[in-house]
Amino acid sequence: MRIDILTPFPELIAGTFDESMIRKARDKNLVDVKFWDIREEAKDKHNTVDDYAYGGGAGMILKPEPIFRTMDKICDGSSDPRQRVLFMTPQGKQFDQALARDLSAEDHLIFICGHYRGVDERVIENLVTDEISIGDYILTGGELAAAVISDAVIRLLPGVLGNFDSAEGDSFTSGLLDHPHYTRPEVYRDYKVPDVLLTGHHANVETWRKEQSLERTRLRRPDLYKKYIQKSDDKKSQ
Repeated sequence: MRIDILTPFPELIAGTFDESMIRKARDKNLVDVKFWDIREEAKDKHNTVDDYAYGGGAGMILKPEPIFRTMDKICDGSSDPRQRVLFMTPQGKQFDQALARDLSAEDHLIFICGHYRGVDERVIENLVTDEISIGDYILTGGELAAAVISDAVIRLLPGVLGNFDSAEGDSFTSGLLDHPHYTRPEVYRDYKVPDVLLTGHHANVETWRKEQSLERTRLRRPDLYKKYIQKSDDKKSQ
């Protein structure tokens, strides 16, 4: 996969992609990540990428020219219908595991990171294919959101995780939250690992994990629990 990230502040997240599983994925050439400083495409002596909004109002708006020019460089002057151009915005579609899996099937993702009050609407209308939000709150810019989405997507690429079951068993993959996990020592400060996990009886362990996952989802995310139960009932009625 190829990932290009357009931002006026590449240093804000560049280090994130040099650590942990993302670093290993890059070292194995499973993903190629490049940061584009849109200030390099600003043509005035101050490298200006923002300006006041037409019609007035508080806050500055990212100008269209640096973004369009950077996209021309990325795409060699022509748009590729296979690429997904993602704009990080609280007005976008809510990001979730299903969307992460959808994006992980793409060959090329381009992130446009907004800043200040927003971005000129002509960027969204003519360049962006997907407007995405990672939650109902406001960040200083889209860089952190781009890093979050990239991490969720990259770990799903074949060969990134040592054991693909690690991704298949994640929370939300089945529609439920993940079950509790334990490791050595068996007893720590009088806190003991549940007995069922020490029996070696795989069927009982799986039953316990499923029960824990259901109960944890019911208590912590009743919205997900309701969807899961409804889906299960629909399958039974078919």
